[in-house]
Amino acid sequence: MAKKVVATLKTGKGNSFTKVIKMVKSPKTGAYSFKEEVVHNDHIADFLKSK
Repeated sequence: MAKKVVATLKTGKGNSFTKVIKMVKSPKTGAYSFKEEVVHNDHIADFLKSK
């Protein structure tokens, strides 16, 4: 099944999106967590700048 998904993302409009993972520090505890999101390639910088 994974091969089909990867093939679809490479050939269709899926290649204009990227999965971005950002490390975020909690203001209360100081612990780090990860925020994952699938973002259009034009908006990657905006996602990384946002809190």
